[in-house]
Amino acid sequence: MKSSFEQLYPNLTYWVESFGWLALGQNDYSRSVIRILDEGGMIWESEDRYESMDAALRAAEAAVAAWFKEVGVEDAP
Repeated sequence: MKSSFEQLYPNLTYWVESFGWLALGQNDYSRSVIRILDEGGMIWESEDRYESMDAALRAAEAAVAAWFKEVGVEDAP
């Protein structure tokens, strides 16, 4: 049985549903794999390489969880 994105990455899911968006992939402006953004700009940018996409998503999950804690989002997962 495969796990859903929501189960694997609850903080990223909550972020996209309630706060902002994720940008995936490298482009001419950024070599990071994932960027976490809101209306005020970028709150986190990943490294440019990971062993897998799952590793990059796990790093993003941890980063947004830390952000929720830092700013006091009480209803975060």
